[in-house]
Amino acid sequence: MYIFSNPITAAEAAAASKAVEIVDSPEGIDKLVKLQKLSRRLRDGLIKIGFETLQGQHPIIPIMIRDTEKTSTLVKYLFANAILATGLNYPVVPKGEQEIRLQISASHTEKDIDYLLQVLSEF
Repeated sequence: MYIFSNPITAAEAAAASKAVEIVDSPEGIDKLVKLQKLSRRLRDGLIKIGFETLQGQHPIIPIMIRDTEKTSTLVKYLFANAILATGLNYPVVPKGEQEIRLQISASHTEKDIDYLLQVLSEF
């Protein structure tokens, strides 16, 4: 017996197949290079304005806040400035590990990253 197990729909299978096709194409390579560049720009910018983050190439970039109240306040501040970010507080993460996770996509622009960094620098 399976619990919470459902087969995917034909549309979901087609979307997944198309996604793999794009990833394996020159367009996919271009998107990956752009994504890596934007992720590096954000990480470097966060460090420059005094935020703690983790190094790496992954497009989900944490801002280590390490305080529940400050994390919640910053998430609300970002949302008020048209930026969607996810805050992770205790008990989702251990006390002292509270963070905000930012997720970059190849659809973002350098202008988007610069706007985020500007808003964060004014916090």
